[in-house]
Amino acid sequence: MDSTTSPAAAREIIRGGGWPQITTGLCAGYVQANLVILPQESAAEFAEFCRANPKPLPLLERTEPGVPDQLRVAPGADLRTDLPKYHVHRRGKVSEVDDVVDVWRDDLVAFLLGCSFSAEERLLASGVRLRHLELDQGVPIYRTSLRCQDAGRFHGPVVVSMRAIHRSEVSRAVEVTGELPFAHGSPLHVGDPGSIGITDLAHPDWGDPLPLQDDEVPVFWACGVTPQAVLAEVRPDFAITHSPAHMFLTDLRVTDLITTPPQDHDTP
Repeated sequence: MDSTTSPAAAREIIRGGGWPQITTGLCAGYVQANLVILPQESAAEFAEFCRANPKPLPLLERTEPGVPDQLRVAPGADLRTDLPKYHVHRRGKVSEVDDVVDVWRDDLVAFLLGCSFSAEERLLASGVRLRHLELDQGVPIYRTSLRCQDAGRFHGPVVVSMRAIHRSEVSRAVEVTGELPFAHGSPLHVGDPGSIGITDLAHPDWGDPLPLQDDEVPVFWACGVTPQAVLAEVRPDFAITHSPAHMFLTDLRVTDLITTPPQDHDTP
């Protein structure tokens, strides 16, 4: 499976256990999504949390309670099986599983949130080098000292992904990603990691380290792992997310969303 695989074919392979790896570089030109699943009683507050923090949590779709398989963004998909790996959160403790069929409940509401992986093909096409892809590894991901705007019970730090960008290509990377608000938009920060509370680039909180070369600048985008850092702080009784970098592959084309951004499809 590679960048030319269709999302539907990729999901079928994942559903059958044939792709336990991260999804960076897969299905070029299609939107990848972060996943958060919560009990219905907290879903309205989380939807408000997304609206209050559109950079780290760009909302693509919210499901009806108990319905994992009637998705506008990926007809025929099943959120219980179609991601390579999941995290199950119980009062601050996290376990990693291959599917969530056994823990699915009728009161669960899923949120699909945009991902910066969706921007990578357009960055490459514009001439921006992405060295983590050349190395076939994930991006480094960090907690920051920046804070999300609170909404109800939800509060916590903003998480960012870092890409090492050549100095001459930084402005182009900012411009290209600024056209993609559903994929976190333009960077939150360029340059000194210490100014956003990152003390050691060599030891990311998630993902793979990527040492900077002399001609590179660290560029930080808001990241869909933010909800996982929030859940670690809030410690709900139960929640499900994707395992970082193991994303959901949608049928949405990146180019379609540049001119037609996704709407907030909250259920009543």
